[in-house]
Amino acid sequence: MKTLFIALLSLLPLLGFAQQTPPAYQLSTHILDIGRGMPAPGVTVRLEKYDAAKKTWAAVAEKQTDAAGRIGDFLPTAGQKTPNTGIYKLTFLTKPYFAAQQQTSFYPFIEVVFELTDGAHYHVPITLSAFGYSTYRGS
Repeated sequence: MKTLFIALLSLLPLLGFAQQTPPAYQLSTHILDIGRGMPAPGVTVRLEKYDAAKKTWAAVAEKQTDAAGRIGDFLPTAGQKTPNTGIYKLTFLTKPYFAAQQQTSFYPFIEVVFELTDGAHYHVPITLSAFGYSTYRGS
């Protein structure tokens, strides 16, 4: 018993180290369809970065939500010497999602603009219905 206790104590510093490891991806999102009370799979989401000098948006990535309505791998951090910072935009292409359910929607797409200021992980989800949406910075 004493040996087991000492072994467990020796692992505590490793647990603290694991918590300090940076995330593999800096940005994630997900969509919850609150009209159905379920995740929204198969929604195309575009990520763009704002170029203030040119006053234009540059494409970064385009992905589809998985069966759980999530995209967890925007902005990989591996090999990055500095974190991704700046103004970004996620565009959720919602019209095809609702059309596939034979449902009309007021919003053909939803744009969410936000600023990354450091190397922290940012989670930018939306709650969605055919006639409304909400967004927030999640964790």
